[in-house]
Formats: sequence, structure tokens, C-alpha cells
Amino acid sequence: MSVPLYVPVLPTRPHAGAAYRALAPDIRRQVAPLWTLPPRPGVLPKPLAERIAKEAGDISAAQRLGSAWLDAPFADDVEAAVMADVLTPGWWDDRNLRPVTGPGRPGAQQSLALAAARHRKDGLGIRVRLPGDWNDRTASDVAVLLDRLPSGHPADLFLDLATVLPDRPDAAKEALRALDTLLPLTSWRTVTVVAGGFPEPPGDFREGVPYEAPRTDWETWHEIRHSERPYLPRLRYGDYGIHPATYVTQTPPVGGGSPPWGVLRYTTARSYHLSKVPYGRQYDDANREAARCLTGLSDFRGAAASAGEEWLCDRVRGAETPGNHSTWNKQGNVQHMTFATRSLGH
Repeated sequence: MSVPLYVPVLPTRPHAGAAYRALAPDIRRQVAPLWTLPPRPGVLPKPLAERIAKEAGDISAAQRLGSAWLDAPFADDVEAAVMADVLTPGWWDDRNLRPVTGPGRPGAQQSLALAAARHRKDGLGIRVRLPGDWNDRTASDVAVLLDRLPSGHPADLFLDLATVLPDRPDAAKEALRALDTLLPLTSWRTVTVVAGGFPEPPGDFREGVPYEAPRTDWETWHEIRHSERPYLPRLRYGDYGIHPATYVTQTPPVGGGSPPWGVLRYTTARSYHLSKVPYGRQYDDANREAARCLTGLSDFRGAAASAGEEWLCDRVRGAETPGNHSTWNKQGNVQHMTFATRSLGH
């Protein structure tokens, strides 16, 4: 596989697949998502198998033109057993998806990913979570996983910092400690540092009042890049798109589970911007005002920047319907992924 410029962690939900497909071809060629299946505890085996098969199949179809990874980091032993029946080693044949596992996972999930990687004789993704301080014992667990691969088998490392907001000033230092320990373990094919930066909406979030937050995860990435480690040219950037890192941990709501309002999100060089948007055609004026809050930013990039910006401009003019949560998530991720990729290419 070619080495991606940008690795967004995306949920296996329809709006995320639609956002990836909506990227301009030159952007999409540089983006390799880490698709993440959600937890579904307590779901009976048959409906669980059906959901896994559909979501994995939809993502596989979205990835026809580029390589990516598929992970199930929240699966317990019961869910992993069902996945093993659905995502058999043969399922991965002729697909542009590679399996992922990590230390601390249930044995069934690790075995599934390892079996799929060995079967297709292609890369295994290893996702190492670092939500706080680095623990050197984690490296021993990663080494055990690597030992279960055939000699010379390619492996991709994802150092997942999870949420990186202003309350984690030492995130870059901890990431470098982890990389110093993990990089010598094998000849990693790719190495990606992932962090989630978009915050949750504030408690006093109000219509017509945009909210701005610093891009702490982006600052952490640059702090890592300005260290003097010899492996820096090998590192690739990843994030969680327009959602907080906790979004992929949530079980998708079933019918009517979404709130009566949503969020339009926009990314600039230094900030994340959130604008509250009510749901429903009867709120067209308020919906348009939410879009106007973002298009009125001094560093709004204009309708030609991506399909996401074009949608916001059309919404302000009333040329688009108000949309729904899926629409807002899709368009937000299109603008974010496009901007992130272009920023990394400069």
C-alpha cells in the first residue's frame, strides 16, 4: 500500500462513508481512514452479525479506490466471536481493508485480526492507546503480538492519544516516550500518531452564538514534529475528524435517538468552530443563521475549497434544505478532511 498523508479515525456509519466518497479525487488519494466498528453490547448474535456484515460491506465498497484499515477496538469476547464468523480470513480477500488489533484486547479479537493478516499476507495494524501517561509494559504486549506474525510480515503502528484538549499539556512528551520505545520493536511499514481535538459542545451552547476552541491536537502534532527524533520523517498524522474521540466508542442510536438539535463544525488553522443548529424544516431561518456564523469567519475558505464549504454557502442562500444530523456530520467531515490533507501537504 502507498503511505498515506492523513489517517482519519472514522466510525463505520453512513455519514462517514458518504464524507469519504465526497472528497475530491486528489484529496481522497492521500487519505487512508482507520474505520472503527462501534460497540454493540448485549445485541443477539444474529442481528449483530447482520449489522457487522452490512457496515463492513459498506465500508469495503467505499474503499474501492484506496487502502484503509478496519478495527473493532471495543469488541468483547462475545462480539469478537460473532465477528470471526462474519469477517472470516477469506472475507478480506480482494478488499482494500486491513485488519487491526492491539494490546489489551480480548484474545478472540486479536486472533481474528492476526488470522486475517496471515491469510492475506499483508499488513496488520496495531493500535496502541495512550489516553494518559506512557507505560513501558505496553511495549512488551506489543512485542508479543508482533511475535505471532510470520517473520518479515508488514505491520502498521497507530499511536492513539485519544482526546487531546488543553488539559493535556504533556501529550506530545508522552507520545515521544511511547514512540521511542515502540519504533525499535520492528520495521513498521507506516507509523501514525492519532489524536482527537474537536471538543464536545459546551454546556451553555446556544443558537446564534458560535463556539471556538483551540486545535490542541494540531499543536501537539507540531510539538512532536519539532522534536529532534531521527524517525520524524516516518510519522503520519491522524485525528478523529470533526467528532470528539469518544464518538467512535458510542453505540449508534436506534430510531429517534438523536437530539432535536445538531452541530455544524468548521476547522481553521488554529481553531475549531461549532455552531448549534436546530433540527426540522420549521427552523430554516435558524439553520441558515448557524451556517452564516461559519461562512462569516475571517478565515472561511470559500465555496470552492471543498464540497463541505460549498454546502454551507448554499445553505446560507437557502439553496439547500436544512438537512439532518447525517448531513451536518458528512459536510463537516468533508471540509475537515480536505483542509487537514492540504495543510499536511504544504
